[in-house]
Amino acid sequence: MNSSQPIYQLKQFLAKWLSYRRNLVGMAITIALGILFSAKIALTQQPVQLNVMMSALDAAQAQSVVQRFEEQNPNIQVNLIEGPNATNLVEDLYTSSFLLGDSPYDLIAMDVVWLPKFAAANWLIDLTDRIPEEELADFLPADLEGGRYEGRLYRLPYRTDAGMLYYRTDLLEAAGLEPPETFEDLLTASRTVQEAGGATWGYVWQGRQYEGLAAMFVEVLAGAGGFWINPDTLEVGLDQPEAIEAINFLRSTIGEGVSPPGVTTYQEEEARRLFQGGNSVFMRNWPYAFPLGNSEDSPIQGLFDIRPMVHAPGQTSAGAIGGWGLGISNTTAHPDEALEVVRFFASEEAQKLMALENGYLPTRESLYSDPDILAQYPYYSGLLEVVQNGVLRPPVAQYAQASDILQRYLSAALTGRTSPENAMQAAANETRTLLGRG
Repeated sequence: MNSSQPIYQLKQFLAKWLSYRRNLVGMAITIALGILFSAKIALTQQPVQLNVMMSALDAAQAQSVVQRFEEQNPNIQVNLIEGPNATNLVEDLYTSSFLLGDSPYDLIAMDVVWLPKFAAANWLIDLTDRIPEEELADFLPADLEGGRYEGRLYRLPYRTDAGMLYYRTDLLEAAGLEPPETFEDLLTASRTVQEAGGATWGYVWQGRQYEGLAAMFVEVLAGAGGFWINPDTLEVGLDQPEAIEAINFLRSTIGEGVSPPGVTTYQEEEARRLFQGGNSVFMRNWPYAFPLGNSEDSPIQGLFDIRPMVHAPGQTSAGAIGGWGLGISNTTAHPDEALEVVRFFASEEAQKLMALENGYLPTRESLYSDPDILAQYPYYSGLLEVVQNGVLRPPVAQYAQASDILQRYLSAALTGRTSPENAMQAAANETRTLLGRG
């Protein structure tokens, strides 16, 4: 046997093995590159994820709008994160997320009174130049203004709310009375119906020390021709004669027995239950009370109507604007996609869906004459006049503190712990100090 033969065979084996190994490595590299390429394609096909937090109830009711949006925009997925049902706690969670830095929320669902604080803190993207002016033409002016801060647009409103006067049509008709226009009309009509035994109380409203008190008072104050804070000049009007007139009207409802003594502890539901139970001629409340009052088990079904709030002679009605809108977080990595969500939520299509499904009031004027909405909610036609007379609570960055000041002193005046003049002078001075104008 040739001694070189085994060496030759060994070399042949090694050569084949090395070649095989190179092929394996090449194949592995090819497979790895293929996997990476496929993963890249898969990643680019994944929808953009956008997060927004709402109260648990609002998140549940927004599901159908999100579903409609995602059907039309398969490249964007909106994640509705359920927050507490108490809106002040939702605001606190949003605030904390921004203060901690790099908020996880791409979209911010905001109550109208949060907007000034959020915009002043630079937590929101300026939408002024991102939305064409013609796209804003259909919005109710007060609702659109509620999305602006210092003349810049940061929020599009997708539903509104406004304070209004509810009145018993049957009781006024029996007494030969027209719905009241002025403060004195309301007092006179209340006493007339009460004396005839038609109802125990004339007028119920929200007098408890909470945000609802500020909302209610801003209507009476504007109806008296006064103002709380001028957002342009930061002038404070709480110690002016019009503010005293507004408080005296509210105090007179209690002093004359038109309103129950306990009205200074009422929130919306206490007032609604008394009115819906047939025990009051008039009520100040939000639109949510209308379908409840007309439910099949309601004692006043079909026996009441709504109108703008009463006012002083020579002045005009005003209803406090509430409602919600969407803005874009300045920490989002996807501002363009977030803008598409904002525009869709505020669109005619989405607002009509929310109105039909949940009875929410649209922020677009055209929807108040929509035949499908009117077929389901005939009273919407009467709501347009109310929401057109909307008044904003002052859009200042320190709104929460200003509201707390007003609530404290207003409550003291309404419950007789101090005079309206002393209360409003103190409230005005404290508010001026807060705004740096003391």
